[in-house]
Amino acid sequence: MRQYWRGVMEHLESHPLFAGVEPGVLQGVLEQADRLEIAKGETIYQPKRFRRCLGVLLQGQVQVRREQLLVSVLEQGDVFGAAALFQMAQQYPTTLKALTPCTVLLIPQDQVRKLLHESGAFAENYVVYLSGRIHFLSRRLDTMCASSSQIRLAQYLLTAQDEKGDVTLSATQLCQRIAVGRATLYRAFEALEEEGLITRDGKTIHITDVRRLGTYANL
Repeated sequence: MRQYWRGVMEHLESHPLFAGVEPGVLQGVLEQADRLEIAKGETIYQPKRFRRCLGVLLQGQVQVRREQLLVSVLEQGDVFGAAALFQMAQQYPTTLKALTPCTVLLIPQDQVRKLLHESGAFAENYVVYLSGRIHFLSRRLDTMCASSSQIRLAQYLLTAQDEKGDVTLSATQLCQRIAVGRATLYRAFEALEEEGLITRDGKTIHITDVRRLGTYANL
């Protein structure tokens, strides 16, 4: 196996989706996969141009949009493509665009099927991954349907907080996450601060009362 494939192999062995997969099985799959270098600004997937592959972002950031709606921003280690893998729709539901230079691994459908058949660990990991995606998209839909920017911000903070109740993002990133402009975001900040629900220190937002913020966000 070439040197760069050994690096990819090591990356996947530490990835939650491939944890516990037998090295021989994983190596055989990698030999059939494609490793792509994507330039900043290049479109990776779009509704009428995509591949029935499971993608793993090895390096970089990728923006995911459905028409004008920002769905998410993929980071290193994130997975994409499951929506087109085992169904016959002729269009992919979102557009994926590289925000930075990216390295992407594309695992063909038949190789994913091989993993599901030959590795119980991968099958279980894949179910966990799909369950997580369903939960994420459900919460994302709740956020997008919220009646005000303050509620959308509150809902996002509750889903993104760490164990300390903190969320660290730039204003630009947060605007992208909840699909509002900068002025609207700052008004939402002020509203939540006036309610005593959050405090801010630079890029870090601290939730001061999770229970009250949940009530405010209708959760």
